[in-house]
Amino acid sequence: MKFVSDWITTDEFEKIKAIDVFHKQFEPKEIAETEFKNYHSHFIKELNIEKNGNYEMKISADDYYKLYINGEFVCQGPAPAYFDTYNYNLINISNFLNEGKNIIAVHIYYQGEINRVWNSGDNRIGLIADILCDGKFVCGTDESWLCERAYEYSGDTTYYYCTQFREDIDFNKKNPSWKTDIKSGEYKNARYVKYADWRFKDKPVPTVDTYKVKPEKIFKYDETTYVMDFGHEITGCVYFKAKGERGQKVTVKYGEELDDNGTVRFMMRCNCDYYDECTLSGQIDEFDFFDYKAFRYVQVECNGDVFSPDELYVTVRHHKFDEKCVIKSDVPYLEKIWEICKNGVKYSVQEGYLDCPSREKAQYLGDFTVSGLAHLYLTGDTEMFKKALFDFAESTRVCKGIMAVAPGSFMQEIAEFSLQYPLQVLNYYNLTKDKETLKELYPIIEGLIAHFKQFERPDGLIEDVYDKWNIVDWPENLRDGYCVELGSGGNPVEIHNVLNAYYIGAVQIMEEIQKILGLTEHKNSDKLKAAFLDVFYDKDKKMFFDDAEHTHSALHSNVLPLFFDIAPSDAYENIKGFIMKKGLSCGVHFAYFVLKALGKIEAYDEEFRLLMNEGEHSWVNMIREGATTCFEAWGKDQKWNTSLCHPWASAPIIIVIEDIMKIRGDEFMNGGNFIKEITENGKKYRIELCVKK
Repeated sequence: MKFVSDWITTDEFEKIKAIDVFHKQFEPKEIAETEFKNYHSHFIKELNIEKNGNYEMKISADDYYKLYINGEFVCQGPAPAYFDTYNYNLINISNFLNEGKNIIAVHIYYQGEINRVWNSGDNRIGLIADILCDGKFVCGTDESWLCERAYEYSGDTTYYYCTQFREDIDFNKKNPSWKTDIKSGEYKNARYVKYADWRFKDKPVPTVDTYKVKPEKIFKYDETTYVMDFGHEITGCVYFKAKGERGQKVTVKYGEELDDNGTVRFMMRCNCDYYDECTLSGQIDEFDFFDYKAFRYVQVECNGDVFSPDELYVTVRHHKFDEKCVIKSDVPYLEKIWEICKNGVKYSVQEGYLDCPSREKAQYLGDFTVSGLAHLYLTGDTEMFKKALFDFAESTRVCKGIMAVAPGSFMQEIAEFSLQYPLQVLNYYNLTKDKETLKELYPIIEGLIAHFKQFERPDGLIEDVYDKWNIVDWPENLRDGYCVELGSGGNPVEIHNVLNAYYIGAVQIMEEIQKILGLTEHKNSDKLKAAFLDVFYDKDKKMFFDDAEHTHSALHSNVLPLFFDIAPSDAYENIKGFIMKKGLSCGVHFAYFVLKALGKIEAYDEEFRLLMNEGEHSWVNMIREGATTCFEAWGKDQKWNTSLCHPWASAPIIIVIEDIMKIRGDEFMNGGNFIKEITENGKKYRIELCVKK
């Protein structure tokens, strides 16, 4: 896709060359640090409309934009992407335009940090736009556009992992009329980007949905402090107006919980020191923050009666969420488990499947195994799932073995996450029967396997996979005593069970895809399974062990051989008993594999019992601890930096649909009402799923 117009930027960035930020994680590379950080700018253009018609705007920016027409917010974007497979949006703007003069205003943001959120720290900043009428080009970005630096964003402190700068807005430095008045600021003419190297994808991506939400409760804590409760965790930007003395401070704090004294716990468990401190101008100041946060509670602190809490709201944002699947059940806790998992997915899926919308805001490959499939089942949105598959495919620019985070300028590699990619592709195909996409992504899977093949021993198993972190499970305290020393990545790791189980699973899924596509099959998985059994399986004990010396047998080492059909059938009962004894002594992400492993051997009653268990490691425990979205760990104190909104814990959505209700992919996509009756402790219960076509 080509734009008619060209990229424009400010004069500070006009002739700056891009920085190459890409490298394998454990191969040190000296990366020049960008001169600019937390760089906000305004671009503005007067547009005269002389005739009626269907007006559209093709628009993109790096790192990000918010578009206003005649002072009214229109949309924001684009979804993060690598510079040579960049995203753009196509927006119908007819309803925002007037006949005659119109003001197009765009707020552009360049963060400048190397992190998991933006493709930033690379010196690429700019705006590009075409305005079309009935499909014909009218005008676009050029050097007649005006621009100014938005100096009011004066914060120089980032939250944890450099995810976001504090928005310490100094309203004395703000041009309050920039959205509507082309003469109001100290504007300069925009400049063409001299070294523009962006290339665009063929199709536009959707923008996030935005809508206003008011607090459910407002508390006046003392004469200077108001606390607002939105009822459950949300993602978005706080908005209100205030008027006080020039230089007066207003502090806005955000949190997922309240402290014991009833104020907002803004120093959050996930290590975000979540507050903004703003300086009033003496006029009416509009608190319209640019970047979003994740929170349930907001606290505003100021001296004097400078704002009305009744007028405060949050502009909530997330990917479009039209519910396809709704549950009704009298099984204790089941509806609530579904609800917290649904909310975790809803508010974390932004322009990608984020691991959490607070601390990291990253699209992680392993998390996507669960959150992507849960989101697809909840919404029926196969295009979002497909987009993520290509996001990770494009990360092979760095390593054929696929990056753990994509897209983004932060380089992280996790071996077990990479090896889940073939499973994700097959899950997509099984639900969509989209053979063209399967064919397009097959070379990525082939390259992935080739990458790991370099670590094979003579028997075909892999060892010393030093170029990626071997994780097994996360956090470390939920590895069930897995006995292999994994280190922190970048060093050789002895041969171990979990990594080889994932490898064998990836190889056999590649062989299954070869069969679907009518390609020549390479039956390597049978040889690998035999070698795996020879190294890790004890025939007498009918158990799998973590290492070749059979030192220890962890939950993980027995779950994956079931999940990937490696375990001999005469070991099923023994392993099933072992799993039920261990329970969910694992991370919430790996719980998906535990439950599905039981489903693979048709132990559905045990699977449901484990899903609904009320122990310390359970979704019920999250509910006991007040969850409104699913947690990063089973409990708030089970991880040192627990996020209370983390959709990698949304496995129950998948388990209920696929295994408990036994709904096939084609049945689900076609919709219908599905009912199941179960008996537990002598009492009958009912589960009903209403699925839209």
